[in-house]
Amino acid sequence: MSHTVREAVAVFHSETDLEEAIDDLESHGFDRAEISLLAGEDTVEAKLGHLYTRVDEVEDNPEAPRLSFVSKQSIHEAESAAIGFPLYIGATTATGIAVAAGGPISVAIGAAVLGGSLGGILGGLLAAWIGTEHALTIENQLGHGGLVLWVRTRDAAHEAKARDILGKHGATDIHIHEVPDWALES
Repeated sequence: MSHTVREAVAVFHSETDLEEAIDDLESHGFDRAEISLLAGEDTVEAKLGHLYTRVDEVEDNPEAPRLSFVSKQSIHEAESAAIGFPLYIGATTATGIAVAAGGPISVAIGAAVLGGSLGGILGGLLAAWIGTEHALTIENQLGHGGLVLWVRTRDAAHEAKARDILGKHGATDIHIHEVPDWALES
């Protein structure tokens, strides 16, 4: 048996306004698990079977694929890890091989520098990809009319608080809708 869930829906025209609204929602008792965003264009097309041209085509569609919110800070942390981890693995692996081979310390140091450099380059490429993918998703959605945000609400007071916060941060097309609970399970 399917039930419905009420959500506040809003469209943002700036990533900064969106992030500030989410921070404000969280500081007013909304859990991050209650907040979702429209997935990237490729995912939307795969799920719905067609490209959308405007966000108003998907904002009330229960089948529109969603993502959990990831802050810019988390993106930067992922980029840092993408650089640091391969650098560390490259340096330690190359040093371990040089030491195991019984070479002089200068060879071990050279291997660490070379391995770390190669790992750092690989990590840098991965970090650039992470940042580019995020930027492209934001750019594509803004080109379709904005960034769609859904906030699950518990009751009328929660809905009013969500509307107030969303409006305070420049959201447009703020409204409440109901979606089947199965739509939020993925």
